[in-house]
Amino acid sequence: MLILGINAAFHDSAAALLYNGNIIAAAEEERFNRVKHGKRPSPFSAHQLPFYAINYCLQQADASFSELDQIAYSFDPHLLSVNEPGECSVYGKLDELFLKVIRDAPDFLHSDYPFHLAQKFRRNGKSTREWHFVPHHFAHAASAYYCSGFRSAAIFVMDGRGEKSCTSYFSADNGKLRLIEEIIYPHSFGLLFEQLTCYLGFLQSSDEYKVMALTAMGSPIYTDTLRQFVHFGNGKYSIDPIPLETLFGPARNAGEAFQQVHYDLTASYQQLLEETVLKLCLWLKQHTQETNLCLAGGVFLNCLLNSTIWRSGEWENIFIQPAAGDAGTALGAAQLVYSEINKQDADFTRSMKNVYLGPEYSNEYIERLLQTNKINYHKAENLASEVAEILADNKIVAWFQGRMEFGPRALGSRSILASPLDPSMQQRLNFLKEREDFRPVAPVVPEEKFHQWFEGPCPSNFMLYIHDVKKEKAELIPSALHTDGTARVQTITSNENPIYHSLLIEFEKRTGIPVLINTSFNAKGEPIVCTPEQAIACFYNSPLDGLAIGSFIIQK
Repeated sequence: MLILGINAAFHDSAAALLYNGNIIAAAEEERFNRVKHGKRPSPFSAHQLPFYAINYCLQQADASFSELDQIAYSFDPHLLSVNEPGECSVYGKLDELFLKVIRDAPDFLHSDYPFHLAQKFRRNGKSTREWHFVPHHFAHAASAYYCSGFRSAAIFVMDGRGEKSCTSYFSADNGKLRLIEEIIYPHSFGLLFEQLTCYLGFLQSSDEYKVMALTAMGSPIYTDTLRQFVHFGNGKYSIDPIPLETLFGPARNAGEAFQQVHYDLTASYQQLLEETVLKLCLWLKQHTQETNLCLAGGVFLNCLLNSTIWRSGEWENIFIQPAAGDAGTALGAAQLVYSEINKQDADFTRSMKNVYLGPEYSNEYIERLLQTNKINYHKAENLASEVAEILADNKIVAWFQGRMEFGPRALGSRSILASPLDPSMQQRLNFLKEREDFRPVAPVVPEEKFHQWFEGPCPSNFMLYIHDVKKEKAELIPSALHTDGTARVQTITSNENPIYHSLLIEFEKRTGIPVLINTSFNAKGEPIVCTPEQAIACFYNSPLDGLAIGSFIIQK
């Protein structure tokens, strides 16, 4: 059975494909159309379906659109009505347009595909596929639960909003999800952080991760002021409108210098979020009596929050969907439909160990491209050893290997790597990528060596937690640390990514340090590179020293 999952209603457009319940492929549309988040979230973009991501998924399964059995879309427009009271409005007067184009998504799939993708999308005879509109938060919940490996769990979903829900609680047992409670729009911590993002001069629904990085530079001195706008009780909360400009002065314009009030306000928002979510987590545990917790929704891409939940010690096991934002709902929608159709027990050994679900390219393809473009290259006899030598020489190398990552993090397939030994390396990387100076980079370490260097949750293979660095090790890897001395660590095993693991071991042989620092392989304002063509273009348009692409090394 082939089931296609689609996310397209708001942003982070994506597609995922299941074959008999197994994940064959998953990818964000931005990796193909080169528009951050695939598109901007507006009623005028709701009709834009992730045709390129769908095409990739079909290619990976060697299938055509007509061979699909089921299609799951991670938003149910029938849960909203333009005649409802305004508190559930999405786009106000434009709600009717927004809901209509989503309801018409099956027709758009049949008629709006790009001409050059017609081979996969053209109808070839009668198809038996069925269309399913899956409630958005159910898709989020499914994406975490069905990838967790847990037979039973409590599930916590928190994002900007779905159809109506902004926060939802579920219980799951033996493959079945049950909604416990939901908090509806406009009471949303996701939208609260979007408001802060906009106030700080960043792009709303895009740059919230930058706000998290600012937190380390402030003190939560405004938490009491903000706390009066949030009301909590019995697993629910409500949020009154917060007049930021009245309380804290004019909003910052993009490009202006940050003031201390911005840092402190960010830290205060973060503290308010953490203390509220901890209360909600405790209520959920008491209500469900579960010891396993699954988390999904864009709010749980906040590594500081995730670490606070882990440190609370309330849960024996925690699984966070690595594509916790809306992209992950494409996967969750397909998984939920599969579970509902396939009535027998789900296979709970399918815990997600990696997210290498995107496109990959053969050495033959890459070498032909290099030769066609008259690029000087060297074929490595031992790629890990030779790249480790370059990195040990304090050079910066782009790393393009295997299948691309699904989700927002670069996890060793499309990464820029460097040595953590040089205290100036973080600044070099931020300059290379034209990023703000306060932005940290992330260390990667072999899982078996994690406890020698870091403290906190392990494994941390999806870079979703903040870790403390061992005091005696901190001065050895200065560029791996954020301003507050913490690090967002990725652990890696030889089973999940053998070449990446080998690179770390080879680097340790030369430096005594089994740690590299990693940032995503992309230029300013662009998505992570996907194809060899994009990798080569990015390499030659930035101050990178080397590119390890397949078995080949290019150096300037």
